[in-house]
Amino acid sequence: MRFVYNAFEGRYSDSPRVLYEELLRRGGDYSHVWLTAPAHASAFPPGTATAGYGTREGRAALEAADVVIANTHTDVDWCKPPDTLYLQTWHGTPLKRLHRDALWAPPGRHEQLSRDVARWDLLVSPNRVSTPLLRQAFRYDGELLESGYPRNDVLSAPDRDERRAAVRRELEIPEDRTVVLYAPTWRDDEVLPEGGKAFRLALDVDEFAGRLGADHVLLLRLHHLLTARLEAIEHPSVRDVSLYPDISRLYLAADVLVTDYSSTMFDFAITGRPMLFYTYDLEDYRSRQRGFYFELEPEAPGPLLETSTQVVDALRELPAVAERHQERYARFQDRFCHLEDGHATGRVLERLLAATPGGARGERDP
Repeated sequence: MRFVYNAFEGRYSDSPRVLYEELLRRGGDYSHVWLTAPAHASAFPPGTATAGYGTREGRAALEAADVVIANTHTDVDWCKPPDTLYLQTWHGTPLKRLHRDALWAPPGRHEQLSRDVARWDLLVSPNRVSTPLLRQAFRYDGELLESGYPRNDVLSAPDRDERRAAVRRELEIPEDRTVVLYAPTWRDDEVLPEGGKAFRLALDVDEFAGRLGADHVLLLRLHHLLTARLEAIEHPSVRDVSLYPDISRLYLAADVLVTDYSSTMFDFAITGRPMLFYTYDLEDYRSRQRGFYFELEPEAPGPLLETSTQVVDALRELPAVAERHQERYARFQDRFCHLEDGHATGRVLERLLAATPGGARGERDP
């Protein structure tokens, strides 16, 4: 059985990576090919079979696959064979409106991406809230599996503390440092128009370092659509981890998350660690750019902050901030993390293999 994987248009990452590694662990008569982008090729383990995303080789791999596993649109020109099963894991619980529900998109974008949606056979939902939203946004009426996200299993793993220590060693972060993970989402007008609006980092790095001192480290994780759009930040308190393969491991390493409207909030909530929301453009994003499925103010498990100064103030008083939002945090976890028990990978593979010829044996029909 031939598997082909696409994570963020050419990365070794996210739920496709977790499913792939579990299939390797189990064994079976499977072959695996990953679609890759040149900037991320070095992140793939030695010996991994790859084909360039969007190349003739990549198209041939897709058209020869028995199973395609992706976490985003496979926005390339390929013809899906009738017997190929396409599993779409997607990559986040939606707060901001998706696809057909978004307030704005360039002409033709929805139609272009809908060609990929039409190929999907099985869509993963991370929780009960997301299930109807994903169906609505993608106008998807196929099979949907409400299972939780495989990529998040690591956050509930019995050895998560050991993994946390290993990631911090890998990033050369001393044990006594407070790690702040800053993971903002993308803005449509910075990416989608030709050339896009000029992109700049909203958080004041100098203020962060100057007021918090050397015992705080900022991990900067840009959205995959924004990597390479920001000039390198040369600062002893900042580590740009935008190209780090898997954000779930960064969640383990972090002591606090600073985000805005990113779906990282739903994943990070599994850890129970504090979150701050730097929502400097809240009204513009809500009313003009993208729109929300629900209001952030009453739901957010942390304060909504408008300036870098407010963010740094909250980081300086983090225990008190976390305590003030404890009850709201618990409600947030109950609503959005009810399936994140560390066993999503098994649930997804059980359904996937049951739906493919040969199933768990990895055999093809003659």
